[in-house]
Amino acid sequence: MVAFRNRIAFATFALLTATWPGAVRAQDVPGIEICTVEKTMERRTSCLQSNVDFLQKTINKLTSDHQQKLDAANRQIEALRGAVIGLQKTVVELQAAQKAADDAKKVATPAAKEASPVAKDVAPAKDGAK
Repeated sequence: MVAFRNRIAFATFALLTATWPGAVRAQDVPGIEICTVEKTMERRTSCLQSNVDFLQKTINKLTSDHQQKLDAANRQIEALRGAVIGLQKTVVELQAAQKAADDAKKVATPAAKEASPVAKDVAPAKDGAK
């Protein structure tokens, strides 16, 4: 059984290595190439044009990505501005309510002072009676 598995594994490996490197070599991976190794002027020109095309595509992609990030950041800034405006309105309302409460407290305080001398006239409770 182990020998049979080894044969299958070897056959699979041999099949993959026979077909895979050819497929990898056939692909043209985009990127910057060293053009000085090319001997003919046409090949150097083609190589340089390929480099220029690659760089332009890269710049366009990065520009698009950065513009999307800027747009998202601007949307977030606008949302935060709206939240700040709402919070400022809430603070103004709370400050107005606090001022009204303070004014009501000032009006109630003189009435409490007038009532306090009457409370002094009442005889204090003896220590034994609670």
